[in-house]
Amino acid sequence: MGRRQFPWVLATVAWSQSEEFTRGTHLGLPLLSWGLAPRDKVATRRQLRGMGLRPNGQEAVAYLYFRCRRANKQVFAELFLISGAAPHRPATPAQHTAIAKANLAKRICRTCGRDAGYIVPRETGQCTDCWLADQSTQEPVAA
Repeated sequence: MGRRQFPWVLATVAWSQSEEFTRGTHLGLPLLSWGLAPRDKVATRRQLRGMGLRPNGQEAVAYLYFRCRRANKQVFAELFLISGAAPHRPATPAQHTAIAKANLAKRICRTCGRDAGYIVPRETGQCTDCWLADQSTQEPVAA
């Protein structure tokens, strides 16, 4: 039997005044395995986003590692202190306007120039009506 890849180590961590068990270090930061991180003190970027928070420029305090069964790879996720996180900034009215214009441009048919009500395919750039009209007027190509 081989040794563990990440053995248990008693180390100091940023979220506790006492030493806690970790799985060693990764890139100079404590390494925690799945289910070992205290959920009330640290979170990944995605978990912060789910709470309506952002890292606020703080550096990661630890790494969480787990095995992705689908890709059969080890994944390392940065962990941030929840106490150092800030509320997520909402989009400004100008940003909402820009997004609405971009979405409208995706719905405009290049042939007839009207709003199709859905995102037209990029391959054809046409709404369904124009695409069907083009298909019916084209002559069949002999192989």
